Amino acid sequence: MASSSGLEVADIVRCFGPAFRETHRGHLNRPQLRALGAIEACRTAALGGHVYECVHCGAEKSVYNSCRNRHCPKCQGLEKARWLEQRCEELLPVPYFHVVFTLPEELNPLALSDPRFVYDLLFRCASETLLEIAADPKHLGARIGVLVVLHTWGQKLNLHPHLHCIVPGGGLSPDGQRWIGSSPDFFLPVRVLKKLFRGKVLAALKAAGQKGDLSAARLPDLKALYRKPWVVYCKPPFGSPEQVLAYLGRYTHRVAISNSRLVRIDDEEVTFTWKDYADQDRIREMTLSGEEFLRRFLLHVLPERFVRIRYFGLLANRHRQEALARCREVLTGSPTRPTVEKSDWRELYQKLTGLDPSQCEVCGQKALRLARELSPVRRRERPPPCV
Repeated sequence: MASSSGLEVADIVRCFGPAFRETHRGHLNRPQLRALGAIEACRTAALGGHVYECVHCGAEKSVYNSCRNRHCPKCQGLEKARWLEQRCEELLPVPYFHVVFTLPEELNPLALSDPRFVYDLLFRCASETLLEIAADPKHLGARIGVLVVLHTWGQKLNLHPHLHCIVPGGGLSPDGQRWIGSSPDFFLPVRVLKKLFRGKVLAALKAAGQKGDLSAARLPDLKALYRKPWVVYCKPPFGSPEQVLAYLGRYTHRVAISNSRLVRIDDEEVTFTWKDYADQDRIREMTLSGEEFLRRFLLHVLPERFVRIRYFGLLANRHRQEALARCREVLTGSPTRPTVEKSDWRELYQKLTGLDPSQCEVCGQKALRLARELSPVRRRERPPPCV
């Protein structure tokens, strides 16, 4: 979705990207360069496309291909819709909780130098914390499932690694014979979550340093981090499965900044909106140089093949369907999962945009048919001037 001003991140890349690439030559990794190129070319002749012809009036319409890069703001809608359809079949008839784990800013330099190590560590320690405390008979005494989504950004595009965990309010008993539900408005004690999460992260960092996986120069002051309070919090439970899906849709396929937040671009600067959580979520504007905007945006390009949506416990990929069937059986008496009619891309597109992709823009008839393919245009075009 473009902003009300019609601006897109692609416009910023085209405007400031050439100079940025030259200035930072040799310092950008392959995923970052690939993301810049993909966003710049997305839905342009550079990627080729298709020509549709109206069989009623003969009008033609060219549709260019999407880049499908996971960091592109324009390419997440259909992927998100397909993913949510699959998750709809996996929801259980219980309350769901949202737990957030955040790494302290002292670990940001390490996350910049070795993002794969730090983000894997964050996934592992947060999931183990939830699973272990939930399994403790003093708290819930159940085997739970967790869906975890990594976000690395704050509202100002600064580095802010944190995990959003969506957790059913309860789990299977150790013998798998009954469902143990949590309190309707309380899942697990946050104080205990904070303490165990902090201990696991710091122990893993210390062990990595002792094994030589991390040099002493790259390790933060672990004693100072132990004394510092860590941010872990649990939001109130969702009211319905539909609310769970709507919430997931806002979090799972987001990128560092959406096109809708862009306000203006001039020859040197980019202005965008941000939400000030410290001031009752007031919307403010921030202006950065084009170079600084791209630098911050690229902080959030993930390593190649890095998985940012993961499942643990009962929802782990290798036994998810069997575990969910057992959960449904003890909850409802039937292991049958809800049936969700699959939509093709045209139906999903219409749900997302309100537009029928088969409808001719000239005569209004639903008569568009594929006429021919367009080959990618490889010639380099001069970037348009900044507006």
